[in-house]
Amino acid sequence: MQEDLWFTMGKIPARLPAGILYAKNHMWARPETGLNGNGLFRHGFTHYAILLMKDVYFLEWNISEGDPVSQSQEIGHIETSKAESGLYCPAAGTLVRFNAALLNDPSAINTDGYGAGWLFDLDAPETGYMNAEQYLKFLSDNWEKTQAMLKGKMNQIEDDES
Repeated sequence: MQEDLWFTMGKIPARLPAGILYAKNHMWARPETGLNGNGLFRHGFTHYAILLMKDVYFLEWNISEGDPVSQSQEIGHIETSKAESGLYCPAAGTLVRFNAALLNDPSAINTDGYGAGWLFDLDAPETGYMNAEQYLKFLSDNWEKTQAMLKGKMNQIEDDES
């Protein structure tokens, strides 16, 4: 059995459970029973994303269950104590089901992101996802830019790279 990995954000550790997959938009994908010959993946926000967002207090969906979706398609909207943002699908497939309980009370995202705080189930191929080790490397490779963005210094980094 693989052990969970940890990514340290300054002094705050973010848990990356082993045995699940990760997307570049900081969602996890846990394989479930598939429907159409693809895999069915339950998705939620990673611990890393939850720590960055802080307190999620509003969530809504722009599409319906059963709708086909493309990768990077906006599928919803979220509001947190830090920002408002669109929610984007990590892979192409069919949106099978939303976690309806989150529409009335999204606090489970904050308290149980890998459990009761799951967002949606997507019937999709297993392409484009990373394992925990690959996601840890992705986080490490992008941490400097993330810190700069959090501190409002994104333009400075872009100027330095020119």
